[in-house]
Amino acid sequence: MEKEKTNVPQSGGKGRKPKADPAVFRYSVSFNATDHARFLALFEQSGMRTKAHFITERIFGGSFKVIKIDKVAVDYYTRLTTFYAQFRAIGVNYNQIVKALNSNFTEKKALSFLYKLEKATEELVILSRKIIELTQEFEQRWLQK
Repeated sequence: MEKEKTNVPQSGGKGRKPKADPAVFRYSVSFNATDHARFLALFEQSGMRTKAHFITERIFGGSFKVIKIDKVAVDYYTRLTTFYAQFRAIGVNYNQIVKALNSNFTEKKALSFLYKLEKATEELVILSRKIIELTQEFEQRWLQK
């Protein structure tokens, strides 16, 4: 006994699962140059990935968040981070120098070099205080929340 062949496709569990509520209704909108530029500016401010989701949220009154990235602040903090890493490297080198001075030189020579190192360290402390002061001023002036 042969089975009858039908033209009904069999689902073999392959492929994409169909959506429960697919979006099948499409609309077209035309913008002039100024409106298009304004639309793109609003879209970029929204931080959304797709224009379709942005338009849907705007039409149906959904709230969306505006993310503004201040490139100056990002650049400042990036440079501050690298500067801090350099300060840490100076601290490590400082410890190595002190150990080398104590083990390789006489006490009198070591004290002479340590005195010079102490003066350089005082300059670094003044510089780090100035950096902290400038950072606090930058945060108060430009990063108001």
